[in-house]
Amino acid sequence: MIKKHGSANWKGSLKEGNGTVSTQTGVLDKQNYGFKSRFEGGTNTNPEELIGAAHAACYSMALSMILGQSDLTPDNIDTKATVNLEEKDGGFAVTKIHLDVTASVPNASEEQFMEAANAAKAGCPISKLVTGAEVTMDAKLV
Repeated sequence: MIKKHGSANWKGSLKEGNGTVSTQTGVLDKQNYGFKSRFEGGTNTNPEELIGAAHAACYSMALSMILGQSDLTPDNIDTKATVNLEEKDGGFAVTKIHLDVTASVPNASEEQFMEAANAAKAGCPISKLVTGAEVTMDAKLV
């Protein structure tokens, strides 16, 4: 089993407070996030864009793997994942993620590419996560 982690710290109220987010590797190290960047177009990061980046990265790797199973090696895969956060049932929910994919794959037919692209959409771990994964938690008040 592979385990990776991210962490966050938050200080203050929802609208006036702010937080930082970090990753295990340190690629993100105390990057600022807050209400404005999430709901008002501010310049810091936010959970939805992080999910979008993770989904785009996961999908691109999955597509490369699936193409490789047919002895096809992509020169380039560009994936953009747009995450929709909407008010729903008295709260907020991620209601949709749309993938925009452009790839250059020498010797691949349109049919081969579309078959691989659809398989990657269904099979990448982040796609599986965002379509009904069980959420568990360990919580402790200190």
